Amino acid sequence: MPRLKDSFTKTKDPNVRAVPLSFHRARNLRRRQTDAEARLWQQLRARRLEPYKFRRQFPIGSFIADFCCKERRLVIELDGGQHAEPEEIAKDRRRTLALEAWGYRVIRFWDNEVLQNMEGVVEAILEALRETSP
Repeated sequence: MPRLKDSFTKTKDPNVRAVPLSFHRARNLRRRQTDAEARLWQQLRARRLEPYKFRRQFPIGSFIADFCCKERRLVIELDGGQHAEPEEIAKDRRRTLALEAWGYRVIRFWDNEVLQNMEGVVEAILEALRETSP
């Protein structure tokens, strides 16, 4: 059996490596997206917020970002009700700090915000894109 050089796969970003299993997990998450993720993806896909390209369920290190605009180093996370639990809040905070350490800005929305106020969510994303340096 050949020995693996290391347990990480290089990504196009030389500063961040993705764990190979993350790619499989990301593919599965794309297949099982929530209603809020599906609705927001319809607003972000195919450069609908020109000129910005977004990826969904995108591996960054050992994390999988719900949505990512690599060019602007912006991560968008959607949180369901379980994220209001104290242990989930702590996990989300650690995740945000790690992504920020890799140079990404993280913005979060509650699922119900996406489902009930898409226009406001899209406007907040556009504002974050304008504020985030490439």
